[in-house]
Parts: sequence; C-alpha cells; structure tokens
Amino acid sequence: MGLAQDPNFSQFFVSPLTLNPALTGKFNGDLRIAGNYRDQWPEISKAFITSTVSFDMGILRNKLSDIDGLGIGVMAMTDKTANGILSGNFISLSAAYHKGLDEDGLHQLGIGFQGSYSNKRLDGTKLNFLDELDLNGGWTIPSAESIDNRQVNTSHFDFAIGALYNGSTDGYNNFYLGTSVYHINRPKESFTGDIFYRLEPRITVNAGGAIPLGDGSKTTYLSAIFSSQAGAINMVGGGALGFLLNDDEENPTQFLAGVWARVNNVNDAIIPYIGLEYQGLRFGASYDVNVSTLKTASQSRGGIEISLIYIKRPPGYKAMACPKF
Repeated sequence: MGLAQDPNFSQFFVSPLTLNPALTGKFNGDLRIAGNYRDQWPEISKAFITSTVSFDMGILRNKLSDIDGLGIGVMAMTDKTANGILSGNFISLSAAYHKGLDEDGLHQLGIGFQGSYSNKRLDGTKLNFLDELDLNGGWTIPSAESIDNRQVNTSHFDFAIGALYNGSTDGYNNFYLGTSVYHINRPKESFTGDIFYRLEPRITVNAGGAIPLGDGSKTTYLSAIFSSQAGAINMVGGGALGFLLNDDEENPTQFLAGVWARVNNVNDAIIPYIGLEYQGLRFGASYDVNVSTLKTASQSRGGIEISLIYIKRPPGYKAMACPKF
C-alpha cells in the first residue's frame, strides 16, 4: 500500500467544489462559474501544474422554502506533475442541501455529496533511467526498464461528503465552519497491475467570516483550512481587506489585498494576495513565497496562482446568508 496527497490551492476560498461538497450551490445568485490555475515551484522543471473549472447552481427554488436551498454542480480538474510525466484528469458531480435553522434564514446547515471519476497517466517516454546514461552524459542507451517507452493509465471512482454551517448576526456579517472527507472508499491505483496504491481519506476543516467595518465601505475577510491525509498536514490561514469602490450593494466593485500563511510537513510559505471584484466577476492573484529550507531549490518561488469566479445575480435578487470569501 502506498501513500499519496491531493492537489491543493492557496486560494482555497475561491475553489468551492474542491474545498467542500457542501458548498455546492451555496452563494447568492442564479449560477456560479469558477476557475483556478496553479503553477507550483516553477523553477523545478514545472513540478506541479493544477487547473480546475467548475459550475454550480441552485435548483427547485420554487418548490422549497425561502430559507432552504438545493444545489448541483460539476467540476473538471487536471493535474500535471514533473513536466507532465504523471498527469491526472478528474471529473466530479456534486449536490448539496441547505436547511434554514431560523425563520429569517440567517443560519443554515448544509450537507453535500460528491462523486468523481479519476484517470491518471504515467508517460514512460518522458522518463530517464540510470542505464540510459552514456559516457558523454547523454540519455542515448536503450533502457531495460519495462515501463520505458510506454504510457500507462489507471482510473477509479471516488466519493466525498461534507457539512457546512453558516450564520449571520445582522444579515451583513457572516461566519462559517465546514468539514469534509474525501476518498471515503479509499480507491486503489496501480500502474503495474500487481502493486496497488490506496488513496487515503483526506479530512478537511474550513472556517472563515466577513466583517463589514465602519460605514460598510471596507470589509475584513478571514479564512483558514486544515487538512490531513496519509500523515500529511496542511494548514493555511489569513485574510484580506476589501475596499468598496462604488455604492451598488447588489453588484459591488471592490479591491482586495491581503496575505495568508501556509504550514505543512514540507515547507512554510507566505502568500500575498490581491483581488478585484466587478459586476459579479472576481479576479484573484497570489504568489507563494517559500520561507523554509526549500527556498534554496525553489529560489523562494513557491508558485503563482490565478483565480476567476463569476456569480450571476439578477436585479432585485433576494440575498441570503452565505459564506463570503
């Protein structure tokens, strides 16, 4: 049995369907489209490049109470390791139900489920083995390794579950706490057919809040995540300050700037972040700066990350208490 860890984003707060299935459909609007791109340790031969795109929406709103909600979503992710030697493609379907706990809908409890299909490919044509090294330092000698010059695929189905509580004391501020478990079925992977590697469950806890300041022209956004998988611990926490640039409450324009910090088994990083929200579209950019012993190899360049999230809100849309990232 082997150990493996999932890809993760520094901007986890704008990657809802990789964070917690219970976030499916949990937003103010008709539909949400999110995209994320991460290039980690670019100085080490494109070590990890991860991209996602997701779509989710609320359904059956005319058949549910005004304080309840039902959401469905789909997400696609691609993850390339070591310049594409190992690549993975994933497609996920998720659904979540959100139950109002008070008559105003300021407090809700949600539960979500996610099913995924995963396909991974190991490209042996890009591998170099010791017996290929010639006297001149080139990789010209044919390898005796059986995987050389072959592309090997493995696939599996996967399942996850999540829960989320969110609340507000006045309809303007917001706080939330969620937990999720991925790889509940501990799927097996094999590139050889005789040696199998299990994906161990990943347990995640996420929390955060949004607190308007003064006259509401500024808002503090806080978020944190803790995850554990196969002995690997990952913790990220921080916040940003949003500056309102217009007077439209339904479609605010705001500039955001903040910083997060990561601590895990491998490295520590400081993550400055900037963002801009306009007409339901929010763009974010962050950059991991290694502050651990890995900074020598990575030249302190932990990775660049870009996020784009769009929420369609019709005029006069009735807002509910929802997590604000």
